[in-house]
Amino acid sequence: MKVVQLDTIELCKQNNRKAQLHLYNQYCDGMYSVAKRFVNHTAEAEDIVQESFIKAFSKLHQFKGDVTFGAWLKRIVVNKSIDTLKLKKQRLVELEDVHLKVVDTSVNNKWLVDESVTLEQIKKAIQQLPDKYRYVVMLFLVEGYDHQEISEILNITQVASRTQLSRGKQKLQELLKQKHYG
Repeated sequence: MKVVQLDTIELCKQNNRKAQLHLYNQYCDGMYSVAKRFVNHTAEAEDIVQESFIKAFSKLHQFKGDVTFGAWLKRIVVNKSIDTLKLKKQRLVELEDVHLKVVDTSVNNKWLVDESVTLEQIKKAIQQLPDKYRYVVMLFLVEGYDHQEISEILNITQVASRTQLSRGKQKLQELLKQKHYG
């Protein structure tokens, strides 16, 4: 991490408003994109970002610097986004094409789909997954978290994360087959 950023973080810990504004301006667009991938409404994503920054600044004394500030803040935004979805039980917003990627193509864990299946169909199928599968699939496929991180974010075991991802993948493939052949 840059020395300049560490200095900025130290100033933020002392409630220096100028330093807080600097950090906010540096990270707000990226954090907004993260929140927007989880919630349906622009205003809701903006609220999540605002609340996440407030929480981050109030908990800055817990930031140890073992990860980048951006990664630490992203986890806060993801948690706040999931909390918001759990509270309101809203559908996930459509994913942006650039964020949907195949992560693992090992023999036992293929994320491949028929080439005639469109990205729109995949997005809609992910939205139809039950929440517990959808959250793990989103965190794993879209946000790129590993099972240890997912288990911490969702407060579940790593085994539960793997199981829910596997079942979510199965359910996703079933949904896509129904749409394709049905």
